[in-house]
Amino acid sequence: MSVAAQSSLRLRRRKSKEDSSSAGPSDAAEGTPRKQEEIVWGKTPSGEVFRVPTTHDVLTLFHPGYPKSHLDLLNLGLLGFQLVLFAFFPRSASRLFFFLYFAFWRAAYDVGLGWVLTKQSKKKWIVREVQRLGWLDEKRQPAIRGWIGKQLAGKMGKDYSFDELPVEYNTWLLFRQLVDIILLNDFLAYCMFAFACFRVPDGLSTMMHVMRWVGGIALIAFNLWVKTEAHGVVKDYGWYWGDCFFQRGALVFDGVFELAPHPMYSVGYAGYYGLSLISGSYAVLFVSLAAHAAQFGFLVFFENPHIEMTYGQRKLLALRTPMHPSTGRKPEEGTTTTPKTRPRQLSVVSCAGTDVSTPPVTEGETASETDELETDTETELDCDVPQPPRRKSQPSTKSSNPAVQRPRSPALSMHDLFNTYFRKDAVLLHNIDLLRANDLQLVMIVFYVLLGTFFPTLSTRGSLMLHFAHAFIWCLFHSFGLGLLLRAQSESKYMVRHFLKHYHYPRNDGRKGAVLEAFSNWKSIYNMSMCMTYASFIGLTWKSYSIPNNWTVGNELLRHTMGVILIIIHVWATLESYEVLGLFGWFFGDFFVDDFPAHLEYTGIYRYLNNPEIMSGAAFFGLAMISGSKLVFALAVLRYLSQWWFLSNVENPHMRKLYGDSLRSDAGFVKVIKTVAQKNAHILESRAGRHAPEIRRVAKEVKGTFDKVYEETAEVLEDFLAKSRPKISEVVQDTKVLLQQSREKLVISRVSNDMSQYDTSKYGITIVPSATAGSLRFHLGEPIKVKWRAPSHHSRRDWIGIYRTSSLGKWVPVHDDEWDGDIPLNNQRSDQVDCEPEDGEVVFKGDALSWQAGRYEIRYHHDGKYNVLSLAGPVEIYVEKPASMEFDSVRQALSRIVPLCLDSDPSLIPDSCKTALGLDPNVTDDEQRDPDDFRFWSEKQAKRISVAIQQTFGVELTQEVIIADANLSTLANRTLVAKELLSG
Repeated sequence: MSVAAQSSLRLRRRKSKEDSSSAGPSDAAEGTPRKQEEIVWGKTPSGEVFRVPTTHDVLTLFHPGYPKSHLDLLNLGLLGFQLVLFAFFPRSASRLFFFLYFAFWRAAYDVGLGWVLTKQSKKKWIVREVQRLGWLDEKRQPAIRGWIGKQLAGKMGKDYSFDELPVEYNTWLLFRQLVDIILLNDFLAYCMFAFACFRVPDGLSTMMHVMRWVGGIALIAFNLWVKTEAHGVVKDYGWYWGDCFFQRGALVFDGVFELAPHPMYSVGYAGYYGLSLISGSYAVLFVSLAAHAAQFGFLVFFENPHIEMTYGQRKLLALRTPMHPSTGRKPEEGTTTTPKTRPRQLSVVSCAGTDVSTPPVTEGETASETDELETDTETELDCDVPQPPRRKSQPSTKSSNPAVQRPRSPALSMHDLFNTYFRKDAVLLHNIDLLRANDLQLVMIVFYVLLGTFFPTLSTRGSLMLHFAHAFIWCLFHSFGLGLLLRAQSESKYMVRHFLKHYHYPRNDGRKGAVLEAFSNWKSIYNMSMCMTYASFIGLTWKSYSIPNNWTVGNELLRHTMGVILIIIHVWATLESYEVLGLFGWFFGDFFVDDFPAHLEYTGIYRYLNNPEIMSGAAFFGLAMISGSKLVFALAVLRYLSQWWFLSNVENPHMRKLYGDSLRSDAGFVKVIKTVAQKNAHILESRAGRHAPEIRRVAKEVKGTFDKVYEETAEVLEDFLAKSRPKISEVVQDTKVLLQQSREKLVISRVSNDMSQYDTSKYGITIVPSATAGSLRFHLGEPIKVKWRAPSHHSRRDWIGIYRTSSLGKWVPVHDDEWDGDIPLNNQRSDQVDCEPEDGEVVFKGDALSWQAGRYEIRYHHDGKYNVLSLAGPVEIYVEKPASMEFDSVRQALSRIVPLCLDSDPSLIPDSCKTALGLDPNVTDDEQRDPDDFRFWSEKQAKRISVAIQQTFGVELTQEVIIADANLSTLANRTLVAKELLSG
């Protein structure tokens, strides 16, 4: 395959034991192929199962022994056209032409393929268009079908039968030929552009030229290895996005996919930069960066959403799963356990409190690798929480009606623990609230740094030294000061003991108050220190930076480019770490909180690195390169060494203390490198002959020298810290702008000019009365059914909206399969004008409902536009307010509101509400579940409850509070307390 132009695709299956054991040593040694009929089965979205024939990769395009389809000949013609133009065009014209030509094919790849694959993933758009056009229909388009059949049959083997395979598979085969045209022309156009820009840089020594060529060739070779290894794992099914068309295989990870995240999109484009080095052109470098960024856009906007939709699992919010509080700690002597591997950085909170990202790499194989159909999917991370024995619930809320008393939760749950220890904590400058003292103090401290940076009061040298000293102090405080405090907390619970000694807490609180306050103060101090470290370093960089007069002289442009790349790597590594860690790991929660169960699991960036925090120095070195200041570089080195000390002397000892021998020794990246190194070492040793012992001796001496330097450096740092150990002591909410009044006009703002062809008297809509009220009065959240009637030739893009002053974006299509979200797919209409009228029924529910009480009307619209053909109403949406603000009445009102806001989903609503809805209250997935507990699929459902409570009781509660409570009785009590405070 090509060096840079092929995408990373996902599916591959894990080899079975029979597969791995079927090839004996003799077979491998003799090189004799095994003749065994191996079968692969595929499954279409409609459920049809079929045998998948063997496919061939794109390299067969250049093999004279394989027949060429018309599309292959077109592809070869386009490739030859590029070579001819390169041969005859002058260099200047070649640079311009191939730049534009490469931009075209890169856009066709990342934008074009991304767009059609997204539509295929969501709505099976490619297959539906082929069916609509009749290309594979023998009756509608026999000539086109015959031509396509010949094109595909010539490319396949003897096990391929065009007539017997489903339309999804044949469409995929046709689509992959289009992909081959785009990928190969994209790759060749880039190479031609790089060759046209080739030059020999001036002012470089012979050694630099040699290193430039060696490095470039090494990067290209590495690129080829990654592509080859990846294709050997994913095969054609994954390479050409086969899972967008039919299903086969489960999620598995191995090989090069353990080397780096998204290897085909990240390290798989190393050849771009290798060719940039060889060509010696900044133009090639910046074009490579832009093309690589476009590929990451393809990953973000198509690949990851597709994987999430195809293989992801929906995560319940407010899920109260009982657990043991001390699961997964260091095993005791004499016991044997097999814990899951997980670094400190992946807390259980990140598993239960936040969504788990679907793994970005999946697996699949060609017809020569499997003999069974696998349709089950699995996620990389499973949160296994042991279930305690069932205990009898105890009532916790007094009520005149015993049936509505809330029983006490029988066991601790992750949901309750998370909402005990975290309340929209500030992360850098995220979640800042100026009404919180700690957040206000943080904003003021950052402000004084910025003010000092832009307020010149000293000489240039004096100001520079002041900023260096300021940044240096914060660097020491963050790594050594907080590191020593955290180590004391790990060894003797220093911070908790301090708060127990000096502060009063409620009686019989089990010292939870001290833990909570100690941890809360630690989070504020740590976040403040981190912000000040970054702010002071940026201030020093600004003071030492000067804008170059000539960007093309020397290495100015190169060091700025490399500096920005290092900063981007730093930001990416930090975001990836935070996604895995969650709040618990980000704030070193396992140094303070023992209630959370802890076990080891390596996911995300931690699959490749044990301590990705060490990459946090990348931004500091990037700023040093941009500034060109030795002072900034020296501080970056100190920052890196201090972070290394923190990991070695604070975090790692605590990890060993907590998890013992269950810690992983080598990360995925190290494991792959060691495997390659050992393999090459054996080859080198076999070729060294009699010199092999001498080579081993020199290698051991060099290793011993590095080990000695490492130990001496550690001793010096420990001595320095022992003499200078300091003594230390101690969220804006996102503003949401609602544009509901004009949302539908951004999508449907046109009117039709052909209304004279339609008789509006033949259109009609009827509102089905409420099942509870028996009239056109619907409780807030209650589904509204609308029956419609239209002539047979009506547009299939018709839609029905519910209006107050405008539809507020609340509408449903008459024919849902003719719409892709808010976009009509086609304008197909029936030609049978004299047929009987067509009728049907639509339901306004969930997000299609209006969640504001008031009077509304229903309108039938024509052809995806705003022309009104019929209307009905008025309809009243109301809320039922309790007669008195007492616990029973408030809880009763909530028992009506909550199920409606949760779409009456039996898996979400409280068990105590199921009888009123005609559901069996004894049927539940959790025997220990509190009857008043409820859960969510999304925060939108919690937002609905918040809106309903505000309209019913006049009490404003955020959706975060609703999710934290997630219990009818708790929510009723909170509403009563809030109402009393507002009344007073």
